[in-house]
Amino acid sequence: MSSIKDTAERFFDACEKGRGWEGCQQYCHPGATFSAQADALTGVTTVQAYTEWMKGLFTPLPDASYELKSFAVDDQRQHVLGFAIFRGSNTGPGGPVPPTGKRAEADYVYAMEFDGGKIRHLTKIWNDGISMRQLGWA
Repeated sequence: MSSIKDTAERFFDACEKGRGWEGCQQYCHPGATFSAQADALTGVTTVQAYTEWMKGLFTPLPDASYELKSFAVDDQRQHVLGFAIFRGSNTGPGGPVPPTGKRAEADYVYAMEFDGGKIRHLTKIWNDGISMRQLGWA
C-alpha cells in the first residue's frame, strides 16, 4: 500500500466526518489549495476552508455520513482519487432555510494531488445542484 494512499484515506475519513482543519491539517501542506465547480463552494479556495465548510455541514445535517466506494492511486503522477456517496438529512439548524427533514444522497469524487507525501491540492467533483434540490434548499 502506498504511503500517499494511506494519507489520502486518513484525510478523506477525517474530512468526511467533520473534523475540520484541526483533524485534517496533518495530511496537507499548510497552503494547500482547493477547487470545485460547484456553486455551494464558491469562494472556497483552500483545503483549510473546505474542511471547515465540511465541519459546518454537520450542523444542518447532523446524521451526515459517507460510503467509500473506491480509491485509485496514480503513484507516477502523485494523485489519489476517492469516490464516495454522501448522505445526510436536514434536521438541524443552520441551513439556508429552516430544517426541511429531507435527505440528500450524492456521488462525489476527491482528486487529491500530493507533493512530498502531503496533499497540496484537492479538487472536489460534485453536482451540488442535485444535493441542494434533494434537501429542499433550492
